[in-house]
Amino acid sequence: MKIKKLMALVLAGAMTATMLVGCGNNTGSTTSDGGSTTTTDNGGSTTTDNGGSDAETPAASGDVVTINVTRATFNLANPDSAQVQKVQDAINEYIADKINVQIVLTDIGSGEYTDKANLSLANNEINLLWTASWESTIGTNDLVPNNAVYDITDLLPGTALYNSMDEGQWEATKYNGRNYFIPVYKDNVEGYDLMARKELVDKYGWDLSTVKKLADIEPMLADAKAEGLKYPYLTQKTAMFYRWYIDSFDFFTADATANWVAVDRSSNTVVETILTPEYKEFCTLMAQWAEAGYISEDDVTKTTTDTTTQTQDWGFSWWTDIPVNDEANSRYGQDVVMTPLTGRYAHSTSALGSCYCVTANSTPEQAQACIDFMGLLYTDSKLADLYTFGIEGEDFTYDANGHVTQTSDKYNHSMWESASATIVTPLDNEPDNKADLYISFNGGANTSCAAGFRFDKEPVAAQFSACQNVFETYGFPLENGGVPASDVESTIDAYYAALNEAGYQDVVNEFVSQYDAWKAAN
Repeated sequence: MKIKKLMALVLAGAMTATMLVGCGNNTGSTTSDGGSTTTTDNGGSTTTDNGGSDAETPAASGDVVTINVTRATFNLANPDSAQVQKVQDAINEYIADKINVQIVLTDIGSGEYTDKANLSLANNEINLLWTASWESTIGTNDLVPNNAVYDITDLLPGTALYNSMDEGQWEATKYNGRNYFIPVYKDNVEGYDLMARKELVDKYGWDLSTVKKLADIEPMLADAKAEGLKYPYLTQKTAMFYRWYIDSFDFFTADATANWVAVDRSSNTVVETILTPEYKEFCTLMAQWAEAGYISEDDVTKTTTDTTTQTQDWGFSWWTDIPVNDEANSRYGQDVVMTPLTGRYAHSTSALGSCYCVTANSTPEQAQACIDFMGLLYTDSKLADLYTFGIEGEDFTYDANGHVTQTSDKYNHSMWESASATIVTPLDNEPDNKADLYISFNGGANTSCAAGFRFDKEPVAAQFSACQNVFETYGFPLENGGVPASDVESTIDAYYAALNEAGYQDVVNEFVSQYDAWKAAN
């Protein structure tokens, strides 16, 4: 890898940032009607032609309210517009005699989801949006400060949606004591596993039980390189310090671009993580692996895709630990083997790893319709399967045990980004008691010392954003092997200097002030 040249290219291009376009609170309305059509542009995302009618017309009279539902698709590179339309129509037919709601369904490929969903938000074209704490620009920590989400606190009590999960899920996902998000009930604690392709594990006799830390897989990476694989260690274009080091730190921003500050679990204090020995250790290891040919420059330049894990081009990667890790076999179309590398933690954003929100531009009628639709989605297995897996007989089938076999390359979603694990039918490689396993999994995690704390970045919003840009310039390449091992220390120094120039100390001081005040109050 021509690492110095690559680093120069990254530095030259990394300062471009996409900013969230804020929506006014509860103003405007989404225009849509039951005759909307769904089309796909050349970029592969699904967009909506609403026919120009106004969705404010159906009001409290009992008339049908149409809502625009926008979600990302992770299992397919490009959604199929015709099949998305077919699924939308099937959903509307199924729910017609159950709730006074019809949906317009928009699927966008995950690679362009942030940009396209953000534009639709700015144009008031969405009522129900899928998001997550880890998403950029339209993540949960972006939407609340920008007044882009509807306060659903008073709409929830007594509803099928609220009663579909324990009260703790709703408490854990509050901002400033208010509910803005509808969590997907899944693995709502956080921990990480190393993932290897089983074909290689069997071929080389790798004993993953001996792996206790990341560096332990080096001999196995050498085998993967000798195999001729392009990605012996696939980072999935992800800055992994934020994940691999959660045993040491609570990265309470839930944002890899802000992993330069965290709570040290041992001291329960805010620390500047890029000055820690752990950060230097990790970046040095990544640099050494890149120089050995174990990490491809494709991860540094972000040219790997979300479907690279579905190929046979990699040896090891990472996986967010869940109760039924065999789900990965279906997601990636091949058998994989997991070994845990971190503990599991319940913290302020762990329940927001996949969620929905009602957008602030929605009318009260549309907001209520969103709650009604989500309540049915989280309690009706047939609807949940339709929304997640598509059309039975076309996109999936039920086997003799009543489990789901996914068969489609046109419509394909996973439970974790669709609906509650307690209601979506298990896949054919998952156990009958999947729902019980999820409930037990969520209850068996460590509780973080910073659980419940949320940082309000508004007092230092400009500095925070500037520091995130600095991360893209320095932090991302450092954590993906884009810097020579001999230059890691000096690059961290340059990174720290650039952060300070961007107002980093203001951000850190604000973190310390807010966290100390939160500790004193709790």
